[in-house]
Amino acid sequence: MADRDTLESLGRLVDIMARLRAPGGCPWDREQTHESLRPYLVEEAYEVLEAIDCGDVAALRDELGDVLLQVLFHAEIATEDGRFRLADVASAIADKLERRHPHVFGDVQVRDADEVVRNWRRIKAEERRAAGADPGVLASVPPGQPALARAQQIGEKLSQVGFDWPDLAGVLAKLDEERHELAGAIGTGDREAAGRELGDLLLTLTSVARHLELDAEMALRDATSRLARRVAHVEAAARAASRSLGQLDAAERDRLWEEAKAAR
Repeated sequence: MADRDTLESLGRLVDIMARLRAPGGCPWDREQTHESLRPYLVEEAYEVLEAIDCGDVAALRDELGDVLLQVLFHAEIATEDGRFRLADVASAIADKLERRHPHVFGDVQVRDADEVVRNWRRIKAEERRAAGADPGVLASVPPGQPALARAQQIGEKLSQVGFDWPDLAGVLAKLDEERHELAGAIGTGDREAAGRELGDLLLTLTSVARHLELDAEMALRDATSRLARRVAHVEAAARAASRSLGQLDAAERDRLWEEAKAAR
């Protein structure tokens, strides 16, 4: 059961959100819509990821609060429109969790986490059919995801119905094939073809990640963060010598880059 402090804090937050949206409240908050808030929800989710990546517990607490604010914001707008309330949001997700955990809230027996996942997928598919939703294997993949994440999720959905390479060796062979096709398109000077082949190469890389049980989106985020840290290291060294990054010659850049790699 939720403790009193949690319930009081959530109630206070709901009241604050309602006051901000009420006549005489905040002009900015009052003019927001579901559509205008879309970029903020994405931004706050990525800030949660950043806090997790940094291992910053205080930042994680604050960023989760910002995500919760977005949930309350959308629920308050829907309440004003007479569509649904925050209580309906909470009730819907509570019902879903109970339905999809019959091994906890029912009498279903499971052997391991893999069977839990299989049951979850089966129950989710049954819910979609009951709701008359598109039964297509890719229907539940949100099109608005970042491209790498969407590509990997599509690959996972296809793998569940046997539309996949049998092992990593097959994916790596396909990766080599796509790399050669990209090189061929570049060689012809056909930018449109090169763009298509580059897309195929990136798509195949998400299958490599999937077979390795890695997250392609997070792998790229981590690699980009490493790059940014190393650039900052080289820039700091350049500034210490009263120079800019662009003023370093090739030998200096290479030396400082190796230092950065060793340091990070």
